[in-house]
Amino acid sequence: MDSVFSVIGSYTDWNLKSLLLFTIVFIITADFVKNRRPLGFPPGPWALPVVGSLFTVDHTRTHEDLTQLAEKYGDVYSIRMGQVWLIVLNGLGAMKEALVTQRDSLADRPRLPLVEAITHGQGMTFTSGHIWRQQRRFALSTLRNFGFAKTSLQPVILDEFSHCAEEFRRYEGKPFNPHLVMNNAVSNIICSLLFGHRFEYSDEKFQKLLRWFGVVLHTHASIWAQLYNSFTGFMRFLPGPHQTIKQISQGVKDFIRAEINEHKKNWDPSTQRDYIDCYLNEIQMNKGKDENTFDEENMIICVMDLFVAGSETTSTTLRWGFLYMAKYPEIQEKVQAEIDRVIGQSRQPSMEDRANLPYTDAVIHEIQRMGNIVPLSLPHLTNRDVQLGGYNIPKGFAVIPNLTSVLFDKNEWEMPYTFNPGHFLNEEGKFVKPAAFIPFSAGKRLCPGESLAKMELFLFFTCFMQHFNFSMPAGVKPVTDFLFGITLSPKEYEICATSRQE
Repeated sequence: MDSVFSVIGSYTDWNLKSLLLFTIVFIITADFVKNRRPLGFPPGPWALPVVGSLFTVDHTRTHEDLTQLAEKYGDVYSIRMGQVWLIVLNGLGAMKEALVTQRDSLADRPRLPLVEAITHGQGMTFTSGHIWRQQRRFALSTLRNFGFAKTSLQPVILDEFSHCAEEFRRYEGKPFNPHLVMNNAVSNIICSLLFGHRFEYSDEKFQKLLRWFGVVLHTHASIWAQLYNSFTGFMRFLPGPHQTIKQISQGVKDFIRAEINEHKKNWDPSTQRDYIDCYLNEIQMNKGKDENTFDEENMIICVMDLFVAGSETTSTTLRWGFLYMAKYPEIQEKVQAEIDRVIGQSRQPSMEDRANLPYTDAVIHEIQRMGNIVPLSLPHLTNRDVQLGGYNIPKGFAVIPNLTSVLFDKNEWEMPYTFNPGHFLNEEGKFVKPAAFIPFSAGKRLCPGESLAKMELFLFFTCFMQHFNFSMPAGVKPVTDFLFGITLSPKEYEICATSRQE
């Protein structure tokens, strides 16, 4: 009898092993059939079954890994992340071919499950087609009416600098972390357009909101986001940073909803004070119309898109600027000498001064290039079959413009990995902008806030150089390490800002 049970046991054990082996072989075979590269598809690194290259790419420096892969596979290659194929564009030629020459074919965004969980397919940044066109057109026309990137916005920026400078002086030249102060200062510009008012640097609720932005932008480019986007049904039930950013995003939406409710209390359609007032009016005017995309939930997501984009990128660029000026004091002195000569110490800068400050302008552009603020831009989606770099890209594939590969291309820049304002100056010392300078991307999805960002960067940076000397604390060397995310920010640091007037 014992021998019978032994035979049955070994038979059962063998059946379980066979079933397990069959399941593994079936999953690998099904994955290969489902995810094999289509005919004429760009080459790329070999992908592991199921997970692809998820665990072979360093997600703390993805842009660098993707740039290195281009050396092996060319300017247009494919890489699989989980269950998703990505087409990576490298170099100015590939970028122009895709984003400019074939801009209509790549004007859409892919639907990312983690983004969808937050936006529910609304807003501007990650939408496509009619909803994107209607919301973008409304946002740009409305914000322009309130001075968006016009000279009428200069006093708002200069006034905000005065508040920020007062905060800097409070430290009396002692080390401090400029992160939240700069985020608040820059954010107040877009807040004046969206909400009609600014927020004090002592507002703890607003400071908490600004801290959240960084967490969201870094998590969205992390392996957690990649896992969620590839294995949504499984990941939505697991704890992790992907759950945290859902909670954070809800907090941001609650903040915006509270602002909207305050506007509603004394809203007058004949007196439109800001973007929210105009949007409330647009909701009323478009009720019942075909293909109407104006409603309160969409307004919340659109405000969130503008709020985050208008706060994070410019403030991050300026923080890189402080770091580079402390690292290269001779460049800082040269900038200050030019400002002193052209503007002096008593008058505030204006956009008209830009043409007479070529070296300062070159330094700002070199900060943007080296800072590489949005290293992989935002993903595009092919809305029809296209050819890129001689390869066939079917409709429905995500395309990643690797801006890093252009901003640090040794064929485009004399010293790509060295901070050199000469990249933007000709032999006569006049400012020139090379074609390879594309920090705001290109084509139909060019950053809508580019003109505002340029104005903010010039006025803020010039004012800071006019009023302060930036240096590292005694015994501390400037470190230009980064934190990778949708935006590339410097690691937290402390700096000394000494008033030049004193």
